[in-house]
Amino acid sequence: MTEMSGERVHKKTVLIVTTMSSFLTPMALSTVTVALPTIAGEFLMDAITLSWVATIYILTAAALLVPFGRVADIYGRKRIFIWGTAVFTAASFLLGIAWSSRFLIFFRILQGIGGAMLFGTAIAILSSAYPPGERGRVLGINVAAVYLGLSCGPFVGGVLTQHAGWRSIFFFNVPLGIAIIVFSLWKLRAERAGSKGEPFDFVGSFIYCVMLVALMYGFSILPGTPGTLLIAAGIAGICIFVAWELKTEKPILDITLFRTNKVFTFSNIATLIHYSATFAVSFLLSLYLQNIKGLSPQDAGAVLISQPLVQAVFSPMAGKVSDRIEPRIVASTGMFLTAAGLFLLTFLEAGTGTWFIMSALILLGFGYALFSSPNTNAIMSSVENRFFGVASSMVGTMRLLGQVFSMGMVMVAFALYIGAVEIVPQHYPMLLKSITTVFTVFGFLCIGGVFASMTRGNIR
Repeated sequence: MTEMSGERVHKKTVLIVTTMSSFLTPMALSTVTVALPTIAGEFLMDAITLSWVATIYILTAAALLVPFGRVADIYGRKRIFIWGTAVFTAASFLLGIAWSSRFLIFFRILQGIGGAMLFGTAIAILSSAYPPGERGRVLGINVAAVYLGLSCGPFVGGVLTQHAGWRSIFFFNVPLGIAIIVFSLWKLRAERAGSKGEPFDFVGSFIYCVMLVALMYGFSILPGTPGTLLIAAGIAGICIFVAWELKTEKPILDITLFRTNKVFTFSNIATLIHYSATFAVSFLLSLYLQNIKGLSPQDAGAVLISQPLVQAVFSPMAGKVSDRIEPRIVASTGMFLTAAGLFLLTFLEAGTGTWFIMSALILLGFGYALFSSPNTNAIMSSVENRFFGVASSMVGTMRLLGQVFSMGMVMVAFALYIGAVEIVPQHYPMLLKSITTVFTVFGFLCIGGVFASMTRGNIR
């Protein structure tokens, strides 16, 4: 085998392995949501305990993403990727045999640790294998796998839960995880660690984890006083973290990346804004379609799936385009189209036709596709190879932070308009009011995101 053909095989191997992992983790996350009522019934879990089953995974993964990205840069991304897959797979098996709610939550923490190791390395491995001129296309394929996993998850989870029990949704992850491990050990070539031999910043990692958990959990329990206090503590933690990182010789997160690298900074801000403005869309429309429109869960799902399907189809194309046209142009166009789709949803009424909703979702999906992979391409192309692990982790962290912020804004709107009451027909007018208000806020967020995206600068 010639050197050139060997390099092509290596690139394809990297694409296959990272795409498989990018499909596995979001699908594993989205399958759980449909099984929660069944899990609650078996373990007699109250609403708060049940919410931890869903929340603790995201909290754990987000808090550990940047630390594991740095570990991967020091010790090698292939090693951390394989260990992350092993931890994720083992945790999935243990979740399938969990014998109490406490152990279920503990094993979800383990799954979050494995997820952080995967999130922090997959994009970095992919970016290091492909040169800038080819990177956008493969990142688009990777993003499409994420959307495919998210869109397949609820359907697969529903079928498995109904016909094989809720434990099967966790066992389902095991063979795919094992396949990724075997394929990685067999075919994936170990790359040189970009920061090999450098010390790991344990103090900075601890401060980072604590402040991020305080911020994320605080937003999830707004608008109560404890949520406000935790957010204030998280903001104080950010100041402490920045001060520590600036005086540390080998920081976990090189703050100078944000001070000197305009593309990196504004691309990450754009990521945070975009996910903050879009993650709760499916949740809000699910409530609208099933409560106000009276659709069945299956019919509501058929309407909602139009968005991720459009994202999955057009993401590879958008990534490929960003290899030829400046990513900020493509991503900013996507952000603008996303804003347009969100503003369309502000016109929702009780009698709004399904065709109108699906049109808005298709526009959202197309905007999302144009934004996501070109924006990721801009982030990864703006840093040196030795920072790929941390840059990849920041992409994941901004995504998870945005998801929490998005749901936090929804909870604030519900508290202001509806209050802590059951959603029954007499409350539907205020439910609709809160939904359209949130979509308005999301739309203006995206308009601000367009400016952040456009001012980032060029990568070529």
